[in-house]
Amino acid sequence: MARLDLGNINPHIVEAKYAVRGELAVKSEEYRARLRKGDKSLPFSEVISANIGNPQQLDQKPITFFRQVLSLLENPKLLEHEDVLLNTLGYKKDVLERAKWLLDHCGSVGAYSASAGVPAIKESIAKFLEKRDGFPADPARIYLSAGASSGVNTLLHTICASPTTGILVPIPQYPLYTASLSVLNSTCVPYYLDESAHWGTSLAAIKESYNKAKNDGIDVRAIVIINPGNPTGASLSEDDVRSVLQFAAEEKLVVMADEVYQTNVFIGKFHSFRQVLLKLQKEHPGKYDQVELASLHSVSKGMVGECGHRGGYFELLGFKPEVEEQIYKFVSITLCAPVIGQCLVDLMVNPPQPGDPSYELYSQEYGNIYNNLKTRAYALYEAFKEMEGVECGEPQGSMYLFPTIHVPPKAAEAAKQEGRTPDEFYAMRLLEATGVCVVPGSGFGQAEGTLHFRTTFLAPGTEWVGAVKKFHKEFFDKYR
Repeated sequence: MARLDLGNINPHIVEAKYAVRGELAVKSEEYRARLRKGDKSLPFSEVISANIGNPQQLDQKPITFFRQVLSLLENPKLLEHEDVLLNTLGYKKDVLERAKWLLDHCGSVGAYSASAGVPAIKESIAKFLEKRDGFPADPARIYLSAGASSGVNTLLHTICASPTTGILVPIPQYPLYTASLSVLNSTCVPYYLDESAHWGTSLAAIKESYNKAKNDGIDVRAIVIINPGNPTGASLSEDDVRSVLQFAAEEKLVVMADEVYQTNVFIGKFHSFRQVLLKLQKEHPGKYDQVELASLHSVSKGMVGECGHRGGYFELLGFKPEVEEQIYKFVSITLCAPVIGQCLVDLMVNPPQPGDPSYELYSQEYGNIYNNLKTRAYALYEAFKEMEGVECGEPQGSMYLFPTIHVPPKAAEAAKQEGRTPDEFYAMRLLEATGVCVVPGSGFGQAEGTLHFRTTFLAPGTEWVGAVKKFHKEFFDKYR
């Protein structure tokens, strides 16, 4: 008889929920496997994984410069045949130069690096941050990670000390945060984004949630900001960022700025928390010097879209040296981030520049990916506008739309009979009818009495959008 069962394993693992890869995602993979085996009984011919921001699964092409450099890092012997690379395979001189530079500083990408990352790559990130924000960065405060998720895991493990440790988390949110807090047996303190204001961050809502948690005996230590938002796509204005930092300074809150979608902005402008904090420190000497800020970025999103390579970093500002020592120790336990992912971070923060041999193609590919994402976002938005009972704000950024859905009462009753929420019921019927997998809004959190679902707009073509519209009409006709 097996030693382990649900009754004796870690109960916090059992309690954690991660809807992005939950029941619907599992069922979609079952359908995908059936289709690969030639099953013709399903009412669709392909599965569209609109449940997760996984760009290259949904036909986003890798950037040529990045992959050419990586190919040389993985197989350095190719560099012994420069003439073939340059004259036959279409590699440019700067590709070879970057690969040699990375190999000089990393050695083999199959070897461990320093725990916090390859020093030369940390220096590249510091230069990127200075160029982006106008303020110098210290490479010693930068930690390479296996995607931003690994950085979040490191930070939450460090911050969360007991069940009464509270972390302010936006609702709706990427369920990494609530799931991680469940595993750590700490307290999620939700604050609701304002859907009527394009999912804006409301300082009043943050204060209300903070004060309630404090009154309930929760030690609220940090606030999470996802900017641009996931699943909402909203970008914070500079005034909003300032307000959050002012509140953090007043209440001594650590700020975790999840900024992985910083290049996915269609409306407005991305304002980094780092830049605004350093401005505030300059404008008000002493007032903001003690604010602890952890900023996270990743190669998984944006026009890079290299999720599977697991590359990212976080930078710390304002943390005590004794706390950073413990963060370094935690990072060291997992030895280091994947070195090939670290190299991709270097390519992301220091891509080809005007005048470089690879720049023209890089710029063309980057621009095409951005424009395609925006075109697809607006095509899906226009489709939602035509669908009965669906309300959707104009696409602002990230890779998602998060429409409100009003289902007929009979559908809500049918959902109840299945033991599902109405948005889960809708999403399951959508998957079964069309092969399109979305995530119910309940997986991200939503205001009581509202229903949503999150869908990416990464998938190419319009056929799947038409299938969603057709399903939606039939669903409403059946349950109205």
